[in-house]
Amino acid sequence: MTVPLSGVPLAEHAAVFRGLADAGFTDVWSSEVNGTDAFTPLTLAAAWESRLKLGTAITPVFTRGPGLLAMTAAALAETAPGRFQFGIGASSPVVVGDWNAVDFTEPFARSRDVLRFLKSALAGETIDEQYPSFTVRRFRLERPPAVPPQLLLAALRPQMLRLAAAEADGVILNWLSATDVATALAETKEAGPGFEVAARIFVIPTEDADYARAVGRRMITSYLTVPAYAAFHRWLGRSEILDPMWLAWKAGDRKGALAAIPDSLVDELIVHGTPDECRTRVEAYARAGVTVPVMALMPTPELERGGAAALGELITALGR
Repeated sequence: MTVPLSGVPLAEHAAVFRGLADAGFTDVWSSEVNGTDAFTPLTLAAAWESRLKLGTAITPVFTRGPGLLAMTAAALAETAPGRFQFGIGASSPVVVGDWNAVDFTEPFARSRDVLRFLKSALAGETIDEQYPSFTVRRFRLERPPAVPPQLLLAALRPQMLRLAAAEADGVILNWLSATDVATALAETKEAGPGFEVAARIFVIPTEDADYARAVGRRMITSYLTVPAYAAFHRWLGRSEILDPMWLAWKAGDRKGALAAIPDSLVDELIVHGTPDECRTRVEAYARAGVTVPVMALMPTPELERGGAAALGELITALGR
């Protein structure tokens, strides 16, 4: 499950983590956009619920320096030995440039070089190296973790997917349907044994299909207009179905962009329905090759009306 859960203060997440573990969830994964940072929710989970594994999906490679990334990952790995998987990725020009005042240049090179740096740093090595995208002088972790975390790389298209297969312990997928998984994983054939495949799956647990599709359309216009995600879906073969949305968005016609998204596309990319239906849809990702299907729970009218009790019942229903 993606944490923190919407509408629940971080200080009240001890009950959330316990409920997730009781319901059979094995992992909690964070994200880092403009809500919480990637590490604070996982640190709380590490302290409050020892049954859960932890993962970041993703920590941007631009918004922290290489040394700080290594230190933060090492601290969490020390806090939860053997339970932490460290997912990194390029993020986006908005998150990196507009919100964090960092130049978003050469995302592939930066991701590759940070991945290589972290592998060495988290193994306790001294790094004194000029990478193609940055230089690190005489850095060594004072407290290298006894159990270094697995390193997962977020990837959308062939070059990054092949990099993940060649040099990372796993890959993180996002914004794809269960039937798209095979296309992505065809680029990771060189991966070694134990290669992890994590995927964030957006879940809107409501029987009100109109509500779910309205939310899904807003999410699609927010994400699939980002150049990297647009290119990803062109590569997946969705140019024809998404061109009307992209053209309307480019023209500044936000209502037209929403209206141009067919129900069928929302239903492919967003899991919605009863808890049983949602769980069945998520299981399809696992059958397609995803080893860590990470639900991202979206608010619904039922959850808003029912409060904590409804959330607890839903977690139990999704996890059973």
